Amino acid sequence: MSEKTIPILPCRTIQPVLDFYTAIGFEVTYQQKSPNPFAVVERGGIVLQFFGMKKYEPAESFSTCYVLTDEVDALHEAFRAGLKAAYGKIPTRGLPRIGPLKDMSYGVRQFLMTDPGGNCIRIGKKTSEDQSHRPAPKETFARAVHNAALFADSRDDPRGAAKIIDRALALDGEHPTPVQLMRLLVMRSDVAGRLGDDATAARALEEAEAVPLTDEERESARDDLARLRELRDQGA
Repeated sequence: MSEKTIPILPCRTIQPVLDFYTAIGFEVTYQQKSPNPFAVVERGGIVLQFFGMKKYEPAESFSTCYVLTDEVDALHEAFRAGLKAAYGKIPTRGLPRIGPLKDMSYGVRQFLMTDPGGNCIRIGKKTSEDQSHRPAPKETFARAVHNAALFADSRDDPRGAAKIIDRALALDGEHPTPVQLMRLLVMRSDVAGRLGDDATAARALEEAEAVPLTDEERESARDDLARLRELRDQGA
């Protein structure tokens, strides 16, 4: 069997998309300017094709594809470094942008990256053979963490994630564990930044940094703490 699937993704203007992908280590292997704009980029085993549409609106795009890899951590680090070199900072809101690396509840470790054409490239490594969504936990704050992560990082719906987190943190008579609180606050800062609410982003980040954690708790929340440091550095 030698079949191979290659996504063909839309964009309004091809050149900014090509500049984005070359910044993160892709090579433009083909480009056609007329009669119809079209281009191909490749990096290792990843091949993406693009076509131009004059009336296409990148901000309203639903185009997406999934890239499976055994080196998701290395790709995330390489893409972030390339984007920082090209843009002067790591873009985490608007177009283009790159999201945090996370272990998802459906058996993958992944991050989302959206190019200037509005195409969302989901890049992940399988961590389980069971790729179905796990049932949401019954405990209040574990459920909030679970659902907020799905809204923020699977549905790419930061506004929905913010509502889930705000409802959980406003509850009376129930209190999250320190790790749950830190995770919720880091996510709240992250999605607030993506929504352009810098005041809420800064306040949630400050509160997250103030949550006391044991060494064991820090180890269990290393991805969240890494995201906290990234958000802090971006706001510096």
